[in-house]
Amino acid sequence: MRRFDYHRATAVVTGAASGIGAALAYGLAARGSDLVLLDRDAERLATVVSTIGAAYPDRRVEPVVVDLADATATAGAAEQILVRHPRIRLLVNNAGVALGGRFDQVTLDEFQWVVDINFRAVVQLTHALLPALKAEPGSHLVNVSSLFGLIAPSGQAAYSATKFAVRGFTEALRHELATDGVGVTSVHPGGIATRIIENARVGSEVNRDDYEVGRRQFHRLLRIPPARAAEVILRGVARRRPRVLIGWSAKLPDLVARIAPGSYGRLLRVGPNQNAGTPTRRVTTGAAPTPQPADQPPASPSPPADDRG
Repeated sequence: MRRFDYHRATAVVTGAASGIGAALAYGLAARGSDLVLLDRDAERLATVVSTIGAAYPDRRVEPVVVDLADATATAGAAEQILVRHPRIRLLVNNAGVALGGRFDQVTLDEFQWVVDINFRAVVQLTHALLPALKAEPGSHLVNVSSLFGLIAPSGQAAYSATKFAVRGFTEALRHELATDGVGVTSVHPGGIATRIIENARVGSEVNRDDYEVGRRQFHRLLRIPPARAAEVILRGVARRRPRVLIGWSAKLPDLVARIAPGSYGRLLRVGPNQNAGTPTRRVTTGAAPTPQPADQPPASPSPPADDRG
């Protein structure tokens, strides 16, 4: 399969108001793509759109404000996009949310909220927009899983379940769509400096003091700038890579889980959980210690020197 061509592509990105999604939007615009950007945060999304418009006035940038937790609203947004863009070269399912707490500390409604956004919306949008991807030669699908789609730590049952599901769904689609000429990439970010911790919900039965200790510990691991993560993803797509791991905070746990799939939990512990006050073995990212603000465009459209996040 030939390299992906970003120039004059129509790219659809979810979760585009901040973090990796916003950084992907800036990177795609710099590469010459027209954009359809989805998010529930209308104000932040408008800022991303106006910033891209000022920097790249010849790009078409269409915002779509939608809450992906709402299946009906998601269907309406997909129908709107398909009518306006019958040919799509790139779909990036990036939007995601987190829920802290052991399985017995969260309600089924809280668990379902994570499933709806992290997995059901990915499946729903992919199913709806797949005809537009198939209609465009050289198209590509990107589904953003997670480090927790490679390992499943305590206190992350809902999040890990959805991110493992995204991983399996993406791998199956990679095999199914090969004959259609549609490339497929599964992305597994490690410690990216996004707003996901600030936006995470906490299970109803979780001790808030313990969770706050764990949240502060985990937040210190989020060191990779979103712009850096976006560049690694976009370079991976250009090369049609089937899987992209970002940072040693993803690569090291993946290696440990491959070596010791049944016992890695004793060797490696990450993230806030019900034992938030317990000392943990830290996983360093190897990234610069000062993260770029999640809602700012990359300082330069130039790609990094290599893909070692």
